Amino acid sequence: MSKQKKKVVIIGAGFGGLQVIKTLANQKEYEILVVDKKNHHLFQPLLYQVATAVLSPADIAIPTRSITTKYKNVKILFGDVSDINFQKKEIVFQNNTESYDYLIIATGAKTSYFGNAHWENKTLGLKNLRDALSIRRQILLSFEQAELIGDYEKSKSLMHYVIIGGGPTGVELAGSIAELSHNIIRKDFRNIDSGMTKVTLIEAGPRILNAFSESSSQFTKLKLESRGVEVLTNSPVLDITDSGVKLKDRFIESKTVIWAAGVEGSNLAKKLPLNKDKANKIIVDEYCRTLEYQDVFVIGDAANFSKGLTKPLPGVSPVAMQQGRYVGKFIQSQEKQKQMAPFQYFDKGNMATIGRTDAVAEFGIFKLKGILGWLGWLFVHLVYQVGFKNKVSTLLSWVWSYLTFRAGSRLIQEEVQDLSVRP
Repeated sequence: MSKQKKKVVIIGAGFGGLQVIKTLANQKEYEILVVDKKNHHLFQPLLYQVATAVLSPADIAIPTRSITTKYKNVKILFGDVSDINFQKKEIVFQNNTESYDYLIIATGAKTSYFGNAHWENKTLGLKNLRDALSIRRQILLSFEQAELIGDYEKSKSLMHYVIIGGGPTGVELAGSIAELSHNIIRKDFRNIDSGMTKVTLIEAGPRILNAFSESSSQFTKLKLESRGVEVLTNSPVLDITDSGVKLKDRFIESKTVIWAAGVEGSNLAKKLPLNKDKANKIIVDEYCRTLEYQDVFVIGDAANFSKGLTKPLPGVSPVAMQQGRYVGKFIQSQEKQKQMAPFQYFDKGNMATIGRTDAVAEFGIFKLKGILGWLGWLFVHLVYQVGFKNKVSTLLSWVWSYLTFRAGSRLIQEEVQDLSVRP
């Protein structure tokens, strides 16, 4: 009599969920069900390039079904999980239920406003394609509106872009917006000079790129400033209005405020009766399991993995990918009744691009800055892109943009609708 298949349910097909899929793919002992409210896997590290018109959405997203076509034991369902019954071992979505033997929660994170929920309607976040397209639309529209006004003094707030948060996302957005306005589109307008655009990067802490060394942080600040970006540190935001951003010593007028300052657990994670931290990330043990249920795993941005560490693992794609592979192998070891060592993260370093020919990259004792860091950044992001077509289209877009100083994805779309399924 053949052994009954174990049903592995994965919520979310991001970096972590995809690695679980690949680890258990085409193994007849497992039936894998993936439920996601999006129909695509998204390469989030390049979202800012969609937001600033360098890449199109299709360059960094690939349909999940096309990734799993050859995996005969994998089924994809397009749905938004609304609840989990841990006692019955069932997930609930779109009025459907699915049972599981093992459950992996890989729902990622959402933008956090640190208790200031009313700021959400005053700012633009950057966590998904909808966000990126909304930012791109706002930036391009602001230039068109300024061109209609035709007077810089009257349109200063339209041509002032404020980014809140000095981490890699904030730095990359600031550098890319400065390059777009000061170089790429400067010859395209007649009534305004887009080179007069102001970009301000605001960081509450003492320096930007806090996860990097102080030398890399200082290098980045100087390079951003050389590109016309105003970098404000030790500047916590006191309020955000329709007119701009209030700091302790000034008010910055701007019609485009982008929030890149923090994340918290997803809506699903927030409502589940599990141990969570202040950011609604689910606390897991040394095996990436919830503290309450040993058949439920949480990986990537949805998890707070801090067992044996001085601080939780960062919410970056390498963490999610390594946890995804680990959980897949852990499930296999459980079925074979073998012991497996606790999860250990191998830190491959940090990278952030500043702009054309400038980036910082740190790998242990090795620190790359300038063009070497930039080349390293390009190589790593191409390697980790999912799908050959995406790798090629991204590379061609980069080459064309580098050689011509142009951005090829400058279409202003209609108001961007939610790209996720709703119950």
